[in-house]
Amino acid sequence: MSDHELSMTSGLPAEPPPAPAPGKGATPPGATPERKQGADWWAEVKSLFWLVLAVLAFHSFVAKPFYIPSESMMPTLIKGDRLVVTKYPYGWSYVSPSITRVPGRIGLWLGHLAGQPDYLHIPFIHGRLFGRLPARGDIVIVKPPHEYTDYIKRVIGLPGDRIELRGGTVILNGVPVKREWIAPAMIPIDDNVPCDTPEVAALRITGPDGRQYCRMPRVRETLPNGATFDTIDLGEFQVDEMAPVTVPEGEVFLMGDNRDQSADSRVSEENNGLGGPVPIENLGGRAEFITFSLDGSSHWWNPISWFTAMRGSRAGTSLRPAHEDR
Repeated sequence: MSDHELSMTSGLPAEPPPAPAPGKGATPPGATPERKQGADWWAEVKSLFWLVLAVLAFHSFVAKPFYIPSESMMPTLIKGDRLVVTKYPYGWSYVSPSITRVPGRIGLWLGHLAGQPDYLHIPFIHGRLFGRLPARGDIVIVKPPHEYTDYIKRVIGLPGDRIELRGGTVILNGVPVKREWIAPAMIPIDDNVPCDTPEVAALRITGPDGRQYCRMPRVRETLPNGATFDTIDLGEFQVDEMAPVTVPEGEVFLMGDNRDQSADSRVSEENNGLGGPVPIENLGGRAEFITFSLDGSSHWWNPISWFTAMRGSRAGTSLRPAHEDR
C-alpha cells in the first residue's frame, strides 16, 4: 500500500510542507518585495555639477591659482612658481570669471554665430563692481587688450601720473624713482631657469656650494608711496628709454620687475606688449603669495618627481611689496 493510500485510509489530512524559515527569503504577508537599488546617476551628475559650479564661483569671486610661465617678473617671481591671486581687492569686472571665452572649434563656431570676430568670449564691459584702484607697487594679473591670455606685472603708474624712462630710471611726475644697487640675485639654474639666452648666458657662475647660479644684477626701487621691491637691470636696452606718457583716467601703467625682459606697458602690442597703459577693467586680481614652486624636472607619469622637483624655501613667500619707513 502506498503512502498516499495510507493517508487516505487513516482519515487524517496530509501535513502541508514546512514554511520557509525567517531570513531565508520569506516575505511577510502584505509586504512588498524589496527591489535591488541601483546607482542614482542623475544624483551623481547633479552633485558634480554643483561642485564644479562652486569651484568656478570661488575662482571668479574670491581667489584662484596662477602659474608663472616666463622670466618677466624676476627676481620676485621665477618660472615655475605657483601662487594665489585674490579677485576682490579691486572689485570685479568682465575678466573676473574663471572662463571668459570658449576655446577650440566650438568656440569659433559659437563666436561667429554671435557675430564676434573669433572665439565666443565676454566682450569688454566698462566699469567694475565695487571697483577700487590698485596701489603703486601691487603685483597684478592683467588681460592684454589684444589677447585672451593673462600677464602678471607690477603697478607703477596710476591715473593722472606722468611717466617717462631715462637710462632705465623711471621718472614719475617729474621725480626719478629711488634706485639702489644691491647684491646680485643668485637664482639657481634648473630646467625652468636655464639662464642660457644671449642676454644672460654670461651671468652663469658656480656658487660656493658647487651649484650653478644665474648671477643677475639687482636694483632696489622705492616708489613715492614707500613701496619697495627688487628689479633686474641687465644693462642698456631699447626699453630703458621712453618718452613721457600721461596715464589716462581709469587706466594704470604696468611694468615687469625684470625690466629688460618684460613685455609690458612700455612695449607695443605688435611686440606682444601691453601697448601702453591698460584699463583697470582688465585687471583680474592681486598676487598674494607663492604656494609652491617647481624646477621643471617633474613628469606626470612619475609621482616621485612631483616632490623632488619642488624648490625649497619659496612656499609661503609674500608678494605684497615691503614699505620703506617715511
